[in-house]
Amino acid sequence: MALTRKLLKGMGLTEEQIDSVIDAHTETVDALKTQINNYKADAEKLPSVQKELDGYKNGTDWKAEHDKVKQDYDKVKQEFDNFKTEVAGKESLAAKQAAFRKLLAVENIPDKFHDRIVKMTDFDAVEMDGDAIRDEAKVRENIKTEWGEYAATVETKGDKPETPPSGKAQMTKAEILAIKDTAERQKAIADNLNLFR
Repeated sequence: MALTRKLLKGMGLTEEQIDSVIDAHTETVDALKTQINNYKADAEKLPSVQKELDGYKNGTDWKAEHDKVKQDYDKVKQEFDNFKTEVAGKESLAAKQAAFRKLLAVENIPDKFHDRIVKMTDFDAVEMDGDAIRDEAKVRENIKTEWGEYAATVETKGDKPETPPSGKAQMTKAEILAIKDTAERQKAIADNLNLFR
């Protein structure tokens, strides 16, 4: 699955978070492209190595050269395997962090704390089930226990007003912005705050 702005927006990330994830992803991809180019260059050397090997098979001391070529091959293969493992690990970590950020938002932890909390969280034990964290209830409970003090609280005074207030048809954002009188427009914005979030 490609990492796109649309996908990240679908996960409920803010534009700032999306930019941060995209920047980190771009750095990772650029580094990986550099490594791939190095491996391609190494792969292009293989025909000349094969030619040398064929020459040694025809009478030279091919055993020593064969062992050297085999060692070089094993080294390149090991580096490539390590590279694939590293890429898979980074993608897995990014998916875990994105899902964890969604849970932080669900638990009313303000966005400004998300980066710090993610940096201090150990994701090795977190298991994924598709795009979601497998044991979500347990992780949410841990978030409440460890980070609950950062949760945003909203105090309401008196009875909670209806949204929209009964008897009034809710205005659209365009209708509110079209109101000429500043005081009346501000009152309409306050009455329909859910349209401006």
